[in-house]
Amino acid sequence: MARRIVIKIGSQVLCDLDGALNREVLSSLVSQLAGLQVNGWQVLLVSSGAVAAGKALVSEQFERITNPVARKQVLAATGQVRLMETYRELFEQQSLTIAQVLATKNDFQTRRHYLNMRGCVEALLEAGIIPVINENDVVSVTELMFTDNDELAGLLAGMVNAELLCLLSTVAGVYDGDPDDAETQCIKYWDDDHYQIDDIVSRGTSALGRGGMHNKLTIARKVARLGTEVVIADGTDPQIMSKILGDQVIGTRFPVVGDASPAKRWLASADDHATGSVTVNKGAEDALLDSNRLASVLLVGIEAVDGAFDRGDVIQILNSSGKVLGCGQARYDHNDAKKLMGQRGHKPMVHYDYLYLM
Repeated sequence: MARRIVIKIGSQVLCDLDGALNREVLSSLVSQLAGLQVNGWQVLLVSSGAVAAGKALVSEQFERITNPVARKQVLAATGQVRLMETYRELFEQQSLTIAQVLATKNDFQTRRHYLNMRGCVEALLEAGIIPVINENDVVSVTELMFTDNDELAGLLAGMVNAELLCLLSTVAGVYDGDPDDAETQCIKYWDDDHYQIDDIVSRGTSALGRGGMHNKLTIARKVARLGTEVVIADGTDPQIMSKILGDQVIGTRFPVVGDASPAKRWLASADDHATGSVTVNKGAEDALLDSNRLASVLLVGIEAVDGAFDRGDVIQILNSSGKVLGCGQARYDHNDAKKLMGQRGHKPMVHYDYLYLM
């Protein structure tokens, strides 16, 4: 299989503060991505900027729209046209074809939708076409929204088993303190045993983006545990991709600290779509968390079943205190699970192969 790389470009990289697309930066990034394609990489581009670009296009009639969701939808619908036309023109100058893929959280919710989307993206990659992927802001509202495009990029990296995920913004990486402090340094390699997220950054959003460094760190750590290396770096650097892939230490890297099967990568993307839950006793919890065992969720270890779920749905696994241990694909529906919980001699409620522990 060809080496795959997912590159997410933030809205602050692509647009100025007035919302206009920065063509010089866009052209530089497209040229760098074209170079990756020539050198054998299969490139997926996750691009923000549609809503921001829309701000530069709307007329005075836009002010009549008072509903904040509708305003965002209008900005996305108008800005997406400008964004994709710019990408098409720039990639065409590099003799490359792009395809637009708009995604919602629903595309990751069920195994069927997930596999359909993965099949489309992989077909584009095999054809040498670069997928330009963005959240479908026109239909994604409230609970259907990704936290931001960092989350979408992380899900896609797991979906296509990417070797590398690059989260490009306007910062040089993750700092170990206040970036305005002269003593603060950029963390070169993230280590969970050495750093704690809440000690490093505070929650917040940028003027144009919906996410922040806190969310980037959460996504990066999760993706690294699933088997994809992650880099957070400055996308305005005109040579950022060659630096990331070369010998130069740039940005903040999150080395791979685990691996996961395709089924577990899907479950990791569907963990917030659970339709129900089961609570396990202390013995079952200890077995699941024992790194030396490959444990399934057995009916004998279940002490409560909540929610209305069907066979094949994603459910959460809770301990007696209500802490989420992970999620998995249910072998039984909620009625059968309630009848059989606490009993021995039955197939697992969730088999290890379809169990993702946090």
